[in-house]
Amino acid sequence: MTENGKLSLARVFEGGNGAQLQIELPQLRLSAELQGIDASFPNVLLDETCYELRDTVEGILSSPTDIVGIELPPAPVKLNLLPDSWRRRRLQLTRQAEWRKRLLWIGGAYGAVLLLLFAYLGLLRLQIGQFSRRIAHDAPETEFVRATEAKWKALAPAIDAHYYPVEILLHLFESLPSPDVRITAYNQSARQISVDGEANTTALAYQFFEKVKKNPELRSFQFDMAAPRILSNDHAQFRLEGRAK
Repeated sequence: MTENGKLSLARVFEGGNGAQLQIELPQLRLSAELQGIDASFPNVLLDETCYELRDTVEGILSSPTDIVGIELPPAPVKLNLLPDSWRRRRLQLTRQAEWRKRLLWIGGAYGAVLLLLFAYLGLLRLQIGQFSRRIAHDAPETEFVRATEAKWKALAPAIDAHYYPVEILLHLFESLPSPDVRITAYNQSARQISVDGEANTTALAYQFFEKVKKNPELRSFQFDMAAPRILSNDHAQFRLEGRAK
């Protein structure tokens, strides 16, 4: 029930048959009048699906009844009216934008890596420059140390007892394995010595060579010996050469 376009009273009738309306509609009118609502029903609207109840409603309410159709809102349908060429172009543009964004990220990362690399190279160059300046600053002292070391090495045979000829000859004779090994010549320079000798057998010559190498008093030299030469009397003639370490 409406008045001046406003809803005044509403009620739901279940079943929708004529017998029920004979009971419900008078009660609806009575309820409206008790609430002070005009129940004269100058106009009655009936849905077209209830057309068979038109005569019943007119008889009960004594008012002309009009049939109306209530249209439901159409179901939402997602329409795409763009042509296929436009859709493909839009998809292509979307992909191009995504690739452009990816390339920007890749370019940014590459630029950051290059920036870090240049910074690292600059730091290395700075450190190399510092080391070069330090080396140049310490060069006179380093040269002095090297020169002093060379002088001491040159003077070593004169001031170190290990280089005295008498000391060396003493330790060489201590290394003789037996009286069958004899030293026949001895020569010494600043950094090198040579010992010529003769042994009754080749084995004795090698024994002498091994004892000389193992003598702790002769550790300042590194000794080498070529293969002994066999003489006509089967004796072995040998030569030891020692170089200062």
